[in-house]
Amino acid sequence: METPKAQLTHKTILLPIIGIVAFFLYILLFNVNILEIIATAQTANLWLYSAAVLVGFIEIFFYAVSWQTILKALKVKISIVRSFLYTWYGIFMDLVIPAESIAGEVCRIYLVNREQNGTSGKTVASVVTQRILGMAINVAVLLMGIIFLFDTATINPIIFNAIVLFTASITAILCVLLVISWKENWSTKIIDGLIRAGEFISRGRWKEKFVALREETLKATKMFHDSMKEFGRKPQALILPTALLVLNWISSLAIPYLVFLSLGVQVSWTIIFITSSIVVAVKSIPVGVPFEVGLPEITMTTLYTSMGVPAGISATATVLSRIITLWIRVGFGFAVQQWIELKSVFKAKSAFSLQKA
Repeated sequence: METPKAQLTHKTILLPIIGIVAFFLYILLFNVNILEIIATAQTANLWLYSAAVLVGFIEIFFYAVSWQTILKALKVKISIVRSFLYTWYGIFMDLVIPAESIAGEVCRIYLVNREQNGTSGKTVASVVTQRILGMAINVAVLLMGIIFLFDTATINPIIFNAIVLFTASITAILCVLLVISWKENWSTKIIDGLIRAGEFISRGRWKEKFVALREETLKATKMFHDSMKEFGRKPQALILPTALLVLNWISSLAIPYLVFLSLGVQVSWTIIFITSSIVVAVKSIPVGVPFEVGLPEITMTTLYTSMGVPAGISATATVLSRIITLWIRVGFGFAVQQWIELKSVFKAKSAFSLQKA
């Protein structure tokens, strides 16, 4: 199993630029320009904004510990530090590869299996379980957002209908994941179908490779389903991971709230809650844009403004929030990714030197 590669292509560079340009062109409709955003940002309280940055790291920490707790329940030992670093590695890959968090999950599976060979099935179970728990929390949050929207007369009906649609879609995907997780024969049929399709496309040239791949995949699948059944027998093992994911979500809400406070504006938690709920839904759209630039920013600015926040403050708060939840994560995640891979290379060279000696 190989980790996805973050390659610098014309698409990786061009699409984020298009997203940024689209956002700044969009905010011109509110009579807000870049100079106004810069001027407003310069008034931000540095201490409060620094607190928001710190909360951004705490948010990732809760997510990483939640995953580490699930792995521990499956008897896959990994330290909190390594789970934190592997999570950052996955976040970086998620941001630069348009695969709707699949790239990050594949990376985490790869990294754990590279460290502890033969644990891929259990690691897959851990990331799938965490995704199911996260989606369940997202559905609950979106439903709460819908309840809040009933009392918000200024919300456009199109936005309200959109969040209802996203809630229904995420719920449907969640149900499919749950069924596949428990129906081992379904997974076997899917794997067999994919293997047969691969053999047909290759016209039998890689038959032996496909046979070996099928055996390895079915072995990992068996381990995966055994792990999922273990959680079915001991659901109490999921209490702590779920609680940590709830703290992860609360931390994500605190980031924009602190950003607004740093600008001297105190917005209600209802506005933060509704906006964050809808942005979660919008970001779930697999539009295939690296760095997920443009659409979330436009959505956030529109929602803040529609709920009474001045346009200039809305745009500035959006930019400052996205610096924390996007650009800092790209930079820190890249540094972690490079450090882990360099460490792996040095370790491999050291092992080779010992064998040669």
